[in-house]
Parts: sequence; structure tokens; C-alpha cells
Amino acid sequence: MLQYFRRIRRNLLDQGSVRKYLLYAVGEIGLVVIGILLALAIDNAREARQQNQKEQTYLEGLRNDFRTNRQKLLTLVDINQENYANTKAILTILSEPEIQVAKDSLSQLFYGAMAYDIRYNPNNSLLLEMVNSGSLKDLSNQELRIRLTNWLATLEDIAKQEEALARDRDKVLDLFRNTPLRVRVLFDHIPEYRQDIALPAVHQDVSMIDFFRSPELENNLLFFMLTTNATETAHYQPLLAEIEYILTLLEAS
Repeated sequence: MLQYFRRIRRNLLDQGSVRKYLLYAVGEIGLVVIGILLALAIDNAREARQQNQKEQTYLEGLRNDFRTNRQKLLTLVDINQENYANTKAILTILSEPEIQVAKDSLSQLFYGAMAYDIRYNPNNSLLLEMVNSGSLKDLSNQELRIRLTNWLATLEDIAKQEEALARDRDKVLDLFRNTPLRVRVLFDHIPEYRQDIALPAVHQDVSMIDFFRSPELENNLLFFMLTTNATETAHYQPLLAEIEYILTLLEAS
């Protein structure tokens, strides 16, 4: 091809046609420029296609993660609500001048309130990888990038609230660790405990009802209930709304 163009230039020079030579030179330069622009356009299109494929891969992974995160949070909300309901039921019983409740009912309520710790553990490995590698900028939706960045900061606040809730729970449990009440008597009235542990029942002289009515236990149960309620209303429910909004942005991207 280059030899062909050289022959044309040589023929034009041999003919002494300067005007035709100049027109040819301009045309040749134009062809070179068009070739360069075409190559750049092809390269840009290929890069844009690769970038789009990369973004779609990230978006699909984030969709799956946040769907899982939503389900994990819904499960945790159910447990937290159960903890709250059982604790409130205990405090309601203790408010009565004369407690008319079977020991097994009180034991099961206490077990339902204290059996499960509350820790939200979302799927963040992909998001953290994107942040650490600088790939978050590959998402074209600016609002989505901002929401995902804020998501990580929000989880730090959630963790602090859960630590406060865990401390209140431990304060209640510590009272049972240090009481003259034999905790096995409490567990003897819990079907899950009897089935899993299968220890012989024991007897004690200390009244379980009297221990539950101690001001110290009642106070700690109240603080635990209040923190449980605050964890849901001020943290979990707003977090659930944020997950739903992030999923809306992911689905639209």
C-alpha cells in the first residue's frame, strides 16, 4: 500500500503538476487522520464495552449481596423483636403485686429474651474489594457510589449500638452467674435445654420468683429492653430502608 502511494507521488512530481501533488498530499494526510480517528474510535468502543462488562459484573454481585443483606437483617429484626417481647413480658409479670405465673413460663420467657446475641454480619467482601482497589469509580451511577460509601460508615454505627446492647445483655446474665440461685433450676423448665443437655433436674431452697423480683435484675432487664427497642427503631429500621433504596438503585443501573 505504501509503495502504491509512493508511485503516485513520484508520477505527479515527474509530471510537474504541483497543484495535483498538493491536492494528493492533502488527501493522503486526510486518509491518515481518518485512519487514526477510526483506530481511536474502535479502541474507545472496545474499552467502553469492557468497562460496561466490568460494571455489570460488579452490579450483579452487589445485587446478590444486598439481597442477602436484606434477608439477614430481616432475620435479625425478628430475633430482636422476640427478645424485646419476652423481656417486656417478664417485666409485666414482675409488676404484678402477686405473681401468678408458673416457673416454666418465666424460665421460657427469660430463655427467649437472652438466648441469642444480636450481631449484624452483612456480605461486604465485594464492596470492600471495590473500595480498596479504587473500582467503586467504575459504577456510573454517582448516587449509588455515594450510598455504598455511606453504607460502610453506617455499619460502624450499627456495630456500636450492638455493642451497647451486648453489654446490657451481659449485665443481666452476670446477675445469674453470681447469684445463689442455681441456674440449672431455671433451665430445667426450658424444653430446648432439657432436650439438648439432658442433665438431671435439681432442687434448691432459694426462690426463683424472689430472685426475679430483685430491683437489680428488674433494672437491668429494663435497660436491656430499652436498648433493644432503640436498636430496632433508631438503627435496624433505617438500615432496612437504606438497603431497599440501594437495591432500587442497583436494579435501575
